[in-house]
Amino acid sequence: MSFVIKAIANAFRDLIRFKIAWIIIWPILVATIFWLLVGYMFGDSFSQFTHQALGEWLKNVEPDWIATSIQSLLNVMLLVLLIIMTTLLITAIFVMPALINLVAKRSYPELKRMHGGDIIGSVINALLASGIFILIWIVTLPLWTVGAGIVVPFVAVAFMNQQLFRYDALSEHASKQEIKTICAENRYSLWGLGLLTGFVQFIPVLNFLAPIFTALAFIHFGLDHLKQLRSGSEQRSIAE
Repeated sequence: MSFVIKAIANAFRDLIRFKIAWIIIWPILVATIFWLLVGYMFGDSFSQFTHQALGEWLKNVEPDWIATSIQSLLNVMLLVLLIIMTTLLITAIFVMPALINLVAKRSYPELKRMHGGDIIGSVINALLASGIFILIWIVTLPLWTVGAGIVVPFVAVAFMNQQLFRYDALSEHASKQEIKTICAENRYSLWGLGLLTGFVQFIPVLNFLAPIFTALAFIHFGLDHLKQLRSGSEQRSIAE
């Protein structure tokens, strides 16, 4: 757990650095503009879809203005979720190299780059994470009707964060075997970090900083563990 807290603290520190101001802004702008355009063109169709999907439940909500407000709130929540999810994907695929360079140069300059990952692996990992993320939401839809759906966003975002960023955080510096070792040995810590960084995504205003903050946290977590792993290997080699 100390590695998780340390990673979060370091991510907060790096988040306020001036050099990453533009890195924070452009993925959010691209994702927001894209989904606002989609919403403008297909908003009516989507509203009809959500009304049909929740029709039976909304019919039992009185008065009518409450049902309308609930549907509007769900539409806004989904829009924000799509923007954040798209920003996460943009960050993981296109922004991570720049963030890794900034963090590694300042905090881990001694780490040798083994290039165990590549852009193809990053894209495949991103598609896998997105597919399972969407599947979690679809499979757990019935839980919302009984009130248990409140846990779904947290489980989904914890999975998304740890699946999406654990590979990219290590891809530049770790070898393929080192990536496998760190991910396997820190499975629960990665989920914990994914959950804690995911909470930021549900705080208004701060949620738009969440993708970069999450990326920074996973970079620090991954490189810190890589540093420890290699240090342990060197000590064992000396002892032998």
